Formats: sequence, C-alpha cells, structure tokens
Amino acid sequence: MLLAFLDFYRAALVDRALELTDEELQVALPPSTLTLARLLGHMAMVERTWFLERFDGEAMPEPWASLDWDEDRDAEMTLAQTWSSEELFAEFERSIADSRVRVSNASSLDQLSVGTDRSGEQWSLRWIVVHMIEEYARHCGHADLIRESIDGDSLS
Repeated sequence: MLLAFLDFYRAALVDRALELTDEELQVALPPSTLTLARLLGHMAMVERTWFLERFDGEAMPEPWASLDWDEDRDAEMTLAQTWSSEELFAEFERSIADSRVRVSNASSLDQLSVGTDRSGEQWSLRWIVVHMIEEYARHCGHADLIRESIDGDSLS
C-alpha cells in the first residue's frame, strides 16, 4: 500500500507537467521561483538522495555529484531549468526506475539504511517510503497551483 501511494504521487507530479511546453515548465508564481521544471528536478535528485545515497550508501551519480551547493543551495532546481522537457522527464524517470530497483532488492520495508542521520541513526526503508510520500504530496500541492496558473486546469 505504501509503495502504491508513492507511485500515485510520482505520477501525480508528472501529470501536472504533461503536455506543457518547455517555456510553460518554467512558469513561476511570484514571489516564488518554484516552477514545474524545478520541482521535477528536485524530486529526481531527492529520489537518488534517499534510495541510492542514504539507503544503499552509494555515491551520487552525475549530474548531481558535481553540483556546487555552496554556490547555489537550490542547485538541483537551477540545473533542471536548463533541461528541455525531454531531458527533464528522462532524468526523473531514470531516478524513479533506480529507486524502484533498490526497493525491490530490499529484504523488507524494515531493512535499515547504510547511511545514517547526524546522530548516527539509520532509517528503515519504511520510514524512507513514508517520507517520500510526504515529500511528493507537498510538492504536488505546489504543482497544482503552478499548473492552474498556466492553463486554468485544476488537476487535483
């Protein structure tokens, strides 16, 4: 059930960005700089952060590994703004596909992460999945508002 909810929100975020032009994916609601492209790029990186880096303990791949976080604390979003819609959706789908493989390879949702938090505690895969549902749900709300500002289509 948890994985079904996670997949639901992954699809919901993509749904908010479907059939938009590259320019429409860059529309923000001032004073925020958040766009659908920035949200998709952010979530692509968040997928890699939680499942690849924190859960499995692997190094972040490019294009995420060389981002300069000191220069730009929203570097993943800034990068996403440079991609075409094809590149954006492809990276998002690659990140999700990688996460799905890692979840399916886990012994159970009770399996603990390789990585730890600042206090040295590990996360269970169940905690990570629930956290990802929360992260997607929050950003789908942002995406609803942005999409409605573009074409008046309320997709909620």
